[in-house]
Amino acid sequence: MEQINESKQSYKLSYHGKGLDYFVIMIVNALLTAITLSIYYPWARAKELKYIYGSTSLNGDRFSFSGTGKEMFIGYLKTILIFAIMFAAYFSLMLAEKPVLAIIALYVLLVAIIPLAVHGSYRYRMARTSWRGIRFGYRGDKKELILGFIKWFLLTIVTFGIYGAWYTVNLNNYVIGHIRVGNAEFKYNAKGSEYFWILIKGYFLTILTLGIYSFWWYRDIFNFWVDNLSIELEDKEIKFHSRATAGDIFSLVVPNFLIVLFTLGLGIAWAETRSLKFNCDMIEMEGDIDPDTLQQTEEDYKDALGEEMSDFFDIDLI
Repeated sequence: MEQINESKQSYKLSYHGKGLDYFVIMIVNALLTAITLSIYYPWARAKELKYIYGSTSLNGDRFSFSGTGKEMFIGYLKTILIFAIMFAAYFSLMLAEKPVLAIIALYVLLVAIIPLAVHGSYRYRMARTSWRGIRFGYRGDKKELILGFIKWFLLTIVTFGIYGAWYTVNLNNYVIGHIRVGNAEFKYNAKGSEYFWILIKGYFLTILTLGIYSFWWYRDIFNFWVDNLSIELEDKEIKFHSRATAGDIFSLVVPNFLIVLFTLGLGIAWAETRSLKFNCDMIEMEGDIDPDTLQQTEEDYKDALGEEMSDFFDIDLI
């Protein structure tokens, strides 16, 4: 047992970004996006991601995002075209006095597009992310994800939202479980029943305590998502663990709210910077994988259609 413990090592996540630096990027991006009537948006998005990834390190080595504004702009145009066709079909059915069919067709298309957006965004974002020169990758199967998503979505509807906890957990288990960093595999083994209990308990206790319990609720959710994550390489493993407490959540959320409130929104760059630093500081990693044993296995991928579609739906990537 002592030999096993000796082989264990800690891995340190850190965020080095500064609120002022990020504020300058956001202001310039906002102005250029407004001046160009949103044409510059893909370049703005790429610039922000490069800064955030480049400001994040693991054991002192920075992450890198190599996506470009040009790639995202092409995806942006494709996204506009897809939604233009979709809504053209919707309004055509409405003009043909078939409102029920138009609404059904619109919802069916939206349900089908969301898993496509998730699949495409993860495939692009991971392929353009690297650490120490080793690319990340996403190996999920598009058809498998769509079928699973539709199944979980329908179960959520027929159970009047009760299955929503399982829907969220199943989606994350599948997507995160198909992420790679070189020859190492991410694993996610969360249980819907556990997440359901966290949501139910947090909801009612937050109401009963007039919002006071919300900090414990947020802590439970944060810890749930972190503690079920791991990375595996053959018979070796890195486990993730959250050390966040309700007090830590309070120290993050309340100052962030006040910063944004009293700066009339201009302080959002500082609030986001504090949140990113919080995430890194609260996550502990321990295992026996030697970073030097990681090997390049993932292919490059430049189609940013899914990235832009997920941004349209405001789908956050983990």
